[in-house]
Amino acid sequence: MSGPLRAQLGAELRILVRNGEQLLLTIIIPVLVLVFFGLTDVLPSDLDDHMDFLTPGVVALAIMSTSMVSLGIATGFERNYKVLKRLGVTPLGRPRWLAAKTLTVMVVEVVQLALLVPIALALDWNADDARWLLALGAVGAGTIAFAGLGLFIAGRLRAEVNLAAQNGLYIVLLLLGGMVVPFDELPSGLEAVAKFLPSGALADVLRDALVGAGAQPDTSWIVLGAWAVAAPLAAALTFRWE
Repeated sequence: MSGPLRAQLGAELRILVRNGEQLLLTIIIPVLVLVFFGLTDVLPSDLDDHMDFLTPGVVALAIMSTSMVSLGIATGFERNYKVLKRLGVTPLGRPRWLAAKTLTVMVVEVVQLALLVPIALALDWNADDARWLLALGAVGAGTIAFAGLGLFIAGRLRAEVNLAAQNGLYIVLLLLGGMVVPFDELPSGLEAVAKFLPSGALADVLRDALVGAGAQPDTSWIVLGAWAVAAPLAAALTFRWE
């Protein structure tokens, strides 16, 4: 790892640790959702063990929080304050800036998984049938898809509008993404749409990988893969650095 990249990665992580809002979004909210719904068992689900429904959904929620909302909001403000313009002419350059952002997201996701999986196990989630490599593949594809979506929004809107848009989209994708509300509990029209959202696809493939209970895993992999290609491409073609 080059010196400029290492320095930028360190700066990104320090900013994240000092930013209470980002820690709330990426760490505290997913943990609280997992603990609260894990202890109360109030979520509607056809699965015998409510943790089989909840755990993959919260992992998907954590990935979306980090790779879309946290990344998108931070990038939007950096763009608004001309930070990206200045970094582009430093030895760091834009490619290494992007690499530092990517590595920061990966570090946060490792921390999220290191917290969420043991908590789920402590809440009596049975992971005996989990296919971890498949789950990690889903996390990777979901990260790419959501990062592309977050950067697409951040690269087009003013910082304040971007902030509202990221949070609004986060709520919509949370409610319609099969993370805490099963697809079959949604109205029929919304159910059809939800299965083709990146949140719905990620939650479904994670549920298939971790507990073997995906609703339509083959289709969901195709949908998630399509988002993982289309969203970063759209961001690359439309992103404005200033």
